[in-house]
Amino acid sequence: MSSDLPAPRGPLEHSHTRESIHARLAQRPQANYLRDWIYGGIDGTITTFAIVAGVVGADLPGSVVLVLGLANLVADGFAMGAGNYSGTKAEVDDYRRLVAVERKHIALAPSGEREEIRQIFALKGFAGDDLERIVDVITSDEERWVRTMAVEEYGLSPAEKSPIWAALSTSGAFVVCGLAPLVSYLLAYSFACCIVATGLVFFAIGAVKSRWSLASLPRSGLETLAIGMSAAGISFLIGYAMQSLAHLPM
Repeated sequence: MSSDLPAPRGPLEHSHTRESIHARLAQRPQANYLRDWIYGGIDGTITTFAIVAGVVGADLPGSVVLVLGLANLVADGFAMGAGNYSGTKAEVDDYRRLVAVERKHIALAPSGEREEIRQIFALKGFAGDDLERIVDVITSDEERWVRTMAVEEYGLSPAEKSPIWAALSTSGAFVVCGLAPLVSYLLAYSFACCIVATGLVFFAIGAVKSRWSLASLPRSGLETLAIGMSAAGISFLIGYAMQSLAHLPM
């Protein structure tokens, strides 16, 4: 059977000794804020570049870039963080709500919840005595029972994200990455320098992202560069179109 996955090579990512496996599995799953960071970084770079591109395309004074750029970094950076905080908190609240629902159902209808566990693991290929044994083991501990139902019935991740860290990751990446187009343009008042700096930031974000991907560093970097510069190009074209409209006779 063919596969698109690359052939295994290189050292193993972690040890497989009995002790290391026990230590690794004993840890709670860790939340990952990579998505929040990438989301904020790309959005911050695009929106700040859009301001520079729009100003240049509309042939407005360079001072407008500074005012609008800083306003964008502060206001939009905060708004992005606030939005991600609310969205992440809604997911956390929903997880806790469903856990509370499962606790209530286990208390009021334990036989029905046992049957749910039985059918869940029957679909995984367990049968006969093996199936009944795993049902007994899982349902013998309420915490294990609830966690299993949260993952298997609702598809929820056992790694609970912090809304605060999610917000800080998004806002921080937005401001840090968004500074590149603004600073590069203001230092040289050169739109070409801004384009180069923006492209480098997009490529760097993709390169960092490749650490958590099967894609190679160049491929991931170029993919993010293409996506980001496409959005940036649209911003410039809109600004240029606005300039043309502004010069039409009334």
